[in-house]
Amino acid sequence: MPNNQVVNFEITPEYFRQWGASDGECGFGPEGFHKFQSAKQFASWLRLAPNNKISGGKVLSSRIPKGSNRLKMTLRSAANAIGNLKDTPLSDFFRRVCYRKGRMVAISATARKLAVIIWNMVVKRQLYKSPVEYLFLDQKRKLKTVLNIRKQMAKFALTNQDLEISNNLIISAVQKR
Repeated sequence: MPNNQVVNFEITPEYFRQWGASDGECGFGPEGFHKFQSAKQFASWLRLAPNNKISGGKVLSSRIPKGSNRLKMTLRSAANAIGNLKDTPLSDFFRRVCYRKGRMVAISATARKLAVIIWNMVVKRQLYKSPVEYLFLDQKRKLKTVLNIRKQMAKFALTNQDLEISNNLIISAVQKR
């Protein structure tokens, strides 16, 4: 069974073409990734994780620190390109964050997600599984809302017939206006 997501090319010539150095010289070879115990540490080293400044239990700042790491810049430009794609799990994530926080925050968040994916692929030797098989976050939220409504119905001893009657009353009242 062939995997369509596997890219077959040697990365060392790309390093020489892009940066004029090999992966060992840049410190991004497999050994470089193993220096970090978790993907969170790797993302923090790339300065893609928020630096929460807390004083007295209150979050004063949660901005991403500045830094001009080449890998960070590459991941940010890849995240920006992902933002222009359609119908992929990462572009859906990008759009959700972009809608709430803006494009620049979405670029940083998607770049961090890419860094975590890369760390897991290199260190844990896991293929990237896009969450197509799983329910998307929007669907999970909708299911959670339905469950909460059912709990409320049970709490007030309501049935589906009671809701249908009240819906019909609302619809008829709206139509009379």
